[in-house]
Order: sequence, then C-alpha cells, then structure tokens
Amino acid sequence: MADVEQGAALPSGVPPPDVLNASAANGTDAANGTATRFVSTPEGTALAYGSLVLMALLPIFFGALRSVSCAKSKVRSYRSDNSSDMPETITSRDAARFPIIASCTLFGLYLFFKIFSQEYINLLLSMYFFVLGILALSHTMSPLMNRAFPTNLPNRQYQLLFTQGSGEAKEEIVNYEFDTKDLVCLCISTVVGIWYVLKKHWVANNLFGLAFALNGVELLHLNNVSTGCILLGGLFIYDVFWVFGTNVMVTVAKSFEAPIKLVFPQDLLEKGLEANNFAMLGLGDIVIPGIFIALLLRFDVSLRKDSRTYFYTSFLAYIFGLGLTIFVMHTFKHAQPALLYLVPACIGFPVVVALVKGELTDMFR
Repeated sequence: MADVEQGAALPSGVPPPDVLNASAANGTDAANGTATRFVSTPEGTALAYGSLVLMALLPIFFGALRSVSCAKSKVRSYRSDNSSDMPETITSRDAARFPIIASCTLFGLYLFFKIFSQEYINLLLSMYFFVLGILALSHTMSPLMNRAFPTNLPNRQYQLLFTQGSGEAKEEIVNYEFDTKDLVCLCISTVVGIWYVLKKHWVANNLFGLAFALNGVELLHLNNVSTGCILLGGLFIYDVFWVFGTNVMVTVAKSFEAPIKLVFPQDLLEKGLEANNFAMLGLGDIVIPGIFIALLLRFDVSLRKDSRTYFYTSFLAYIFGLGLTIFVMHTFKHAQPALLYLVPACIGFPVVVALVKGELTDMFR
C-alpha cells in the first residue's frame, strides 16, 4: 500500500494556520519500489474544490443570518444591563493588535514544532479541540434540535450552578442553564468528538470545522466597517508576509493536526470515504471575511429596506475571491495566501456599490 503524505499547503489567515491546499500524495510503486506521485483526476479535483467552496459558503451565509438575531439579543441585553449574553465585539484597537498577536502565536507554534515532539503537541491540541468542538457543534445544532425535537417528549430544565463563598460574599463562578434538547445535542456532539479523536476522519474534522466557522461568524461582531477594514487590511499583510516571506506558515500547517481547516479528498471517486489526498481550506479564510460579510448584512438590516444589497454583493465577492485563489494556485503551482485575493474583493465590491448608491458615508458611520 502506498504511504500517503500531505503535500505543500496554501496557508492563509490567522493561527492556528489556515490553508488552501492542493495536496500531492507521495507513494511507492509496488512493482519497482520507486517513488510515485498521486495525480488526481480532473473530476476529483473539481469535486474537491467545489465541495470546499460550498462548505465555506454555508457557515458564512447561515452565520451571518444568525448574527442578526444575535445582535438583536445584544441590544436587549444592553438595555437590561445583562452583558453576560452579549457576543464578543471587536473594536478598532483589537483589530489593529490582532495581526501582531496572530504573528506571535504562529511563530510560537513554529518553534514548538521545531523543539518538541510533534506527536505530543498534537495530542494536547486534539484534547483541547475535542472539548471546544463538542461545545461549538452543540451550539450549532441547537436551532435545528428545537425544530426536530418531538413535542410529546418532556423538555426538562436544568441548571449547573457553581459558587464561591457564602452569605453576602457569595459569588457565582458558573451559572449555566440548559434543557433536554441541549443534552441531546451534547450527546450527539460527544459521539462526533470521540470519532474525531480516535480516527481523525475527515468527515468528523469537517463537522467540527463547520461548527467553529459558523460560531465565529455568528458571535464575533465588528463594531463598524472601519474596524473591519483595519482587521482585514492587517491580516492581508500578515498573510502575504508569512506565506511569501518565510516558510513558517507552511511548516506549521503541515504539522498542525486539529479541526482548524476544512478538508475534502481529491481521490474520493477512487477510494470512497477512505480517501486521503486532501485539498484544504483554513477556517481563517472563512471566519475573517465572514464576520465582515455578517456586518454588512446587519448594515442592510439597519437601513430598513427590503433589499440585502451589501450582503449579497460581499457574498458574491467572496465567491469571486476564493475562485481566483484556486485559479492562481493551479496556474502557478505555488502556495497562495487566500486573503491576498479575498480582502480586496470583500472590501472593494461593497465600497463600489456604496459609492454608486451614495451611501458610503452611512456605511462607514
């Protein structure tokens, strides 16, 4: 049997590394023992990249829709002085610091993989993402479970309360309320998590990856368009530098085993679910443009018009930028930072539309 290895990655985004990869599988010829290279068929390549594009669009689309409801909940929480339910808001200061923090994290991971055993590091990361993945997948499944849960079954309420001290000095450390529906989601997510830890199967990886991406788009809110431009502009420079200027991003991407990327096999037609020659797309290439697209949807809603012009414009711009990344990669056969193409498209297209409609000032306000 051929020994299959992931090939050169196309990293992009924030660490953990984001990758867009046409992997080359190296093997051994059974007849003469010489090294051979797996060449995917045009059909297999088209299926892999088409599936990656589709999987990237789903969390952006549904995460943006859910971010609108989340923003309305944020307003209600603010008015009731209940800030615990508010999503994370990214300010311009956070956006400016983020590429620096991302660079330090990426280089730190690079040094870790150079100094310590890759096996033990990935074991720790697997357990960390096992817990996070279960929580993220449970949250993602919750709206669907609310619709699918049988009405004739009792939906009991539970509360997990952990306090410190007593009397007037008593302080709540954990106060988590949940119901039977949440427990069902948690059980299903745990099964997926065990499957991922034991088998590292690409389907389980994608379920966690999609959940992470959707939660990121839904819960990470930019406070305005200017902040979004600062964040995307900074990560644009970060992405180009670490991919073209050094081998750090590629090295970490090839060493890092965690559901921080979506994968799809190019040899699925030949090997079925046991296929292992993967094309990849990093979650940063989904979440970072996704939170900007979600912001534009909330801007559409704030205009109180029936159209969703800026949302659909930026959504189409994302498809264009991702398609251009894949095209350039296959044309030049070299790793490409996806944000190099996604950032100008996702910012440029909506800005042009705003200029034409005379709403540029309103957009940046």
